Amino acid sequence: MKQIALVLFFVLSSAQLFSQDQFTLLKIDDQAPDFSISMEDGTVKKLSDLKGKVVWINFFATWCGPCRQELPHLEKEVYNTLKTNSNFELLVIGREHDWATVNKFKTDNNYVLPFYPDPAREIFAKYAQQNIPRNFIIDKEGNVVVASTGFNEKEFSEIIEKVKELLK
Repeated sequence: MKQIALVLFFVLSSAQLFSQDQFTLLKIDDQAPDFSISMEDGTVKKLSDLKGKVVWINFFATWCGPCRQELPHLEKEVYNTLKTNSNFELLVIGREHDWATVNKFKTDNNYVLPFYPDPAREIFAKYAQQNIPRNFIIDKEGNVVVASTGFNEKEFSEIIEKVKELLK
């Protein structure tokens, strides 16, 4: 009986370790790494240029099921609600996608969200190693205040509430 209990303990302990996201490079209160996104017209948008705003960074891929589940919520509950707030910026970044791919995806799915490409995973690599969707909320001082992986409606709602709190 003791052996069974011991084996069960190790199995449950291992499951807990593997369930934690060991692929996030950032912790809460870390300074968000700066990055640049080349726009279609050739201009460049830098995260550091957005200091003073609350920034929601979402990493997704067109083939990712949980990402596809999350994006309608991101558009309806976040973008459509906060797009006129001058203290807020949403960056939806297509991991390993180019402009043609993100634009086609946007058109095919009737999105109005601001999509950006990260074809070589250069931006994503500053924030995580793998697993999407990912959301990072950056406060007005440039610090990470939320880092989440996957899509869960309850957690997503909590992130929205955190953003609204930061915008007060």
